[in-house]
Amino acid sequence: MASTQADPGSLPLSVDLCLPHVPGRAACLTLCLFYAALLVLGVLGNGLALCLACRGGKKINSAGVYLVHLALSHLLWTSALPGTIIYYARGFHWPFGDGLCRLTAFLVSANAYGGVYLSMCLSVDRYLAVVRAHGRPRPRSAHQAGLVCAAVWSLVLLQTVPLLWTPLAEPAAGKPTCVEHVGAEPTLGLPLPALLACAIGFCGPVGVMLLCYVAMASKLHRAAQGSPRARRRGLPRRACLLSLLGLVAVGLCFGPYHLHLFQFTVRAALRPPSCAERRAFAWTLQLTAALRNVNCGLDPVVYFFTSTRDRKWLLRVLKLRAFSSSGPGEKLLQKQGGRLGVLAHKEV
Repeated sequence: MASTQADPGSLPLSVDLCLPHVPGRAACLTLCLFYAALLVLGVLGNGLALCLACRGGKKINSAGVYLVHLALSHLLWTSALPGTIIYYARGFHWPFGDGLCRLTAFLVSANAYGGVYLSMCLSVDRYLAVVRAHGRPRPRSAHQAGLVCAAVWSLVLLQTVPLLWTPLAEPAAGKPTCVEHVGAEPTLGLPLPALLACAIGFCGPVGVMLLCYVAMASKLHRAAQGSPRARRRGLPRRACLLSLLGLVAVGLCFGPYHLHLFQFTVRAALRPPSCAERRAFAWTLQLTAALRNVNCGLDPVVYFFTSTRDRKWLLRVLKLRAFSSSGPGEKLLQKQGGRLGVLAHKEV
């Protein structure tokens, strides 16, 4: 991705001679600020999520194992963000060499695939807890969830490790660039691998999540109709709601990126794209990839902070810290205010 002063329409249709267009300074600064904010939110949100999941006295279950792996995946991805921020701040100029460019692309892709697969595992886990609660033994122990996570990361590595030996730092217009968002560019002549990547990395997991949500919603609806007591239970209903929120988050964040990649790959297989179309695709891929990366900040909110128990624990910690940071006079006023409130409540 490098800037060029040539007219896009005057460039040849050849893949090798078509230089991608770099947006103006304002667009680069916007991307830089966007990823800087995402870096802060990702580190704070996922770091706090890990503290909530692994705090002392809390027994971790199968869902907790998936959530810990999800938070670790996001934190690993944030380690690549400083280089990406510098890249955009310098106007798509990559000063770190081809090795770090490959590592950045690897971390970006591993987090994307791992996030979708782990979200799918969470939906299946909740499906087993709600729909198959009284059925045959199910793989919901922490140990079995750890084995599933090992299989997930093995699949992710199979999909992303080839990036580590694929040259991605390309000189263009006199300066090095980094193709950190690998799209259909390397597979224009091989549309089948790109389509399989979309199917395995997005369509399949989203389809499984949708089926799990529909099955849970149907189960809870039947239970509510047959038993007023089941209607008042909040836990299965919350599990269904969290699965819906996870499905919406994955669809909104990952859907535009994969649909854009899918449609361009199909059109490129039918006819060679023009240089202007390739340049437009590369820029739109940047925007949809930015939307995809928002998932890093959404997951802690969806999966951790919607938990009533985690919210109560966090609020209790914040209140204790606020109380301990206040002076002796402020503590006395707080105690007196609490006593006056109790007396007033008794008089009423």
